[in-house]
Amino acid sequence: MKNTPVSALATATQLAAGTLDAATLLTETYARIDALDGTLGAFVARLSLPTALEQLKALEGPLQGLPVAVKDIFDTCDLHTSYGSPLYAGAAARSDAAMVSAIRRAGGLVIAKSSTTEFAFLQPTVTRNPNAPGRTPGGSSAGSAAAVAAGLVPFAIGSQTGGSIVRPASYCGVTGFKPSFGLLPTAGLKCFSWSLDTVGLFAASVREVAWFAQAVSAQALALDSAPGRSPSRPWVVGVPDAYPWGAVSPSAQRAIDAGSQALRAAGAEVRSIALPAWMNQVFEAHDVIQGYEAWRTLAREVDQHPQALSAVLRDYLLAARHISAPAYEAAQRSASQARRACADWFGQFDVLMTPSAEDEAPPGYASTGVSTFNRAWTLLGLPCVNVAGAMGVTGYPMGLQVIGGPSADRACLQAADFLERALRPSA
Repeated sequence: MKNTPVSALATATQLAAGTLDAATLLTETYARIDALDGTLGAFVARLSLPTALEQLKALEGPLQGLPVAVKDIFDTCDLHTSYGSPLYAGAAARSDAAMVSAIRRAGGLVIAKSSTTEFAFLQPTVTRNPNAPGRTPGGSSAGSAAAVAAGLVPFAIGSQTGGSIVRPASYCGVTGFKPSFGLLPTAGLKCFSWSLDTVGLFAASVREVAWFAQAVSAQALALDSAPGRSPSRPWVVGVPDAYPWGAVSPSAQRAIDAGSQALRAAGAEVRSIALPAWMNQVFEAHDVIQGYEAWRTLAREVDQHPQALSAVLRDYLLAARHISAPAYEAAQRSASQARRACADWFGQFDVLMTPSAEDEAPPGYASTGVSTFNRAWTLLGLPCVNVAGAMGVTGYPMGLQVIGGPSADRACLQAADFLERALRPSA
């Protein structure tokens, strides 16, 4: 079987027309998972097919029973919730996370829990990258990105505290949408940082992730219902000329050049911009806020079971305990000031385009990569979309990140769709 993402919109059209039966689709989905996931390792728990078929009968809503995978840091009452840690292996949650309930109410069928790094931090999972053999799928939403990239499910749920939606989407060559902070609910998610944790979505294309986002959020995000861009008002896309967190790699620069050329050819204005001086403070504030909050959210685990944690997480938490309350308060002030400044700053352009990750997926499985090109935007709470279609210098996926202004999720998705179509005009 070829690793081909599922076209959710085409499938939904067939379901609505009655040319495809949801039970048949589900049976075929399970056959594909059986054939591929033993090697891929995207899932850590799955409903039995008879149970899934029984649940399918009770579903109503726009998703029409389409299968969905949920990252294993969201509580699910009918699937084990282990948070990627041996401490909770085989544990049963008493209720569903709010995001899981939103999927069910929209008619989606939650069939599996996708692999996550330990407590959504840095310890790698067993998941492999279906589009970059021998290279990491990224983290922490590794299983969600890989499952969509391999065509096991049309949709998957992840979360991002640093870069855990956009980066694995970039490495695996799929669409990842990190909405504005708070657009999707975090209740029932194993918290790492309450100021930063953001629920996000994976799909095969921008148009499909927007449709999925509308179904589970009840916000007007689906692009077929959004107004088109006026030909007299082309997109203005800002491309930073430098970043305070490091240089742009050859693969990232190649992707930016390809994206800029495609956008200009499609009629957009691509404008070189300088990042504001406060962006470096935002980047540094992210580390302070995340560490201060993680030391508190994982208090039970590190205080009572330190030896059950990976060395990378345990060492991080023990170092984070030294972050003082005044330092945390100063970081929060920097974040608040930058968020207020964002609206005026975005008046110069419609969206930003940056690399989605530092580089192509790193070779091997010892690391999940770094989130340097994502952290600032996560802290600012801005909507971000990984657009697949570009390649790095060695021929592996290298995503482009479209970043929208404050609460401008629909515009961000529209611009990402425009870029995606410009990169793949025959699609």
